[in-house]
Amino acid sequence: MSVRGRGVVVGIVALFLVAAFGVWLSKQDFKAPAITLPAPSRDCTVRAGDDSPPVTLDAAQMANAATITAVGVRRKIPERGVVVALATALQESKLENLPGGDRDSLGLFQQRPSQGWGKPEQIRDPRYAAGKFYSGLKKVRGWQDMRVTDAAQAVQRSAYPEAYEKWSDEAGVLAAALLGRATGAVACTVPGEPLMRGVLAATSLTKVLNLDWGTVETVPEGAGFAVAAADVTAGWRYAHWLVSHATDHGVKTVRFAGLEWSADGGRWSKVDGAGSTQVQAEVFADA
Repeated sequence: MSVRGRGVVVGIVALFLVAAFGVWLSKQDFKAPAITLPAPSRDCTVRAGDDSPPVTLDAAQMANAATITAVGVRRKIPERGVVVALATALQESKLENLPGGDRDSLGLFQQRPSQGWGKPEQIRDPRYAAGKFYSGLKKVRGWQDMRVTDAAQAVQRSAYPEAYEKWSDEAGVLAAALLGRATGAVACTVPGEPLMRGVLAATSLTKVLNLDWGTVETVPEGAGFAVAAADVTAGWRYAHWLVSHATDHGVKTVRFAGLEWSADGGRWSKVDGAGSTQVQAEVFADA
């Protein structure tokens, strides 16, 4: 057989082997290895009664929700407006203070400096961002009677005007709890070592409390302080706010109206000595 003939034969055999391998390969049951993705941390559970499912958030989301609500109360925004604001932030950023977004969008509400919402550093301040949203909402005629998504869209001018409605139930639960209409409704766990302790924690916590709520009367008390509550509703507003900021400000316990929340376990339980005229906050002592 000539060299050329042997080459043809080799080529035919090679093609046969490739085809046979392809048939074998097609009959094999290859499965991708199972990959376990880390589950997102959900440190806080918020309940507003037995009729609605709980809302779960991580510590940063919970703190931002509490700040948005506090700014709303300070600006005398009715509960409906707080619901709209929370639903908007849930849709725009999942209640995360994002460093960027679509085009030049920033922050909790994805507000754009180029559209007159403020300077980037201002928009990244949750209190400023919430205040700007509420200011925009108050300019919308009849917003109180609109669906959540329509009121939000009137402020945001989103390309997806119906997107906010899917968050209305969750926003309602958060608003009811953070506005003090529910008892012991915000329960957060504090994983690992506290980020702050002692005087630093108490000082930082007091500063942020006043930034969110305005001037708040506090009285030093042991390793923490007490906040005067005008009534039970106001007390639960402060109590739930303190629990919401527990992770980033070293809160160890919060007491109010016969209940105590503890970072050790992250639950509310009955306790003696917790009155209804003051909210007592204890921070972790210096190590």
